[in-house]
Amino acid sequence: MYLIRPPFFFKGIHANMLWRVSTTEKKIYLTFDDGPHPDVTPWVLDQLSVYNSKAVFFCVGENVQRYPDLYQRILDEGHLTGNHTFNHLNGWNTHSATYLRNVAACARLVKSTLFRPPYGRIKKTQAARLGKTFQIVMWDVLSGDFDKNTTPEKCLEQTIRNTREGSVVVFHDSIKAKHNLQYALPGYMEAMKKAGFLFERLGDR
Repeated sequence: MYLIRPPFFFKGIHANMLWRVSTTEKKIYLTFDDGPHPDVTPWVLDQLSVYNSKAVFFCVGENVQRYPDLYQRILDEGHLTGNHTFNHLNGWNTHSATYLRNVAACARLVKSTLFRPPYGRIKKTQAARLGKTFQIVMWDVLSGDFDKNTTPEKCLEQTIRNTREGSVVVFHDSIKAKHNLQYALPGYMEAMKKAGFLFERLGDR
């Protein structure tokens, strides 16, 4: 179970996290979670290049360790990266000391001040500690590309419908999301471009 748009009360609990950029300009902030992956990330980078757009890739440390050249390509093409833990841990189910060590292990490979908790699940104690070092980035729109029970068409439609000025939008450069992503991402970028939106990096806001 997931919500395309996070509920207001959840934002209130974690008010110090970045959920959406406050702006009246037609700007969107694309983010990609769980990579890098050799079957998906290069395709995503090619799509971003077509639209001359930049994004933030929240990378899993073990994937960066496995595919260092692909990680370097993300940086070389002008995108930002963020920490997504070393082993894609669920903070709710992980002892805080273990969780923080896992984040630190990823930080040795991903030199970034941006952090996103996998699944969006993080304890307040973990967030308090990490917030001293990182800008914790959540989202305004969750595409649902990872959901095997949704169709590519539904993924595209719900992402377009929920996007607004300043939205931080989440897609996934992962095998699990590939089927929906390869339909939804180009369709989304084309539709939002026609609507007058620009795709920018969070670091450029």
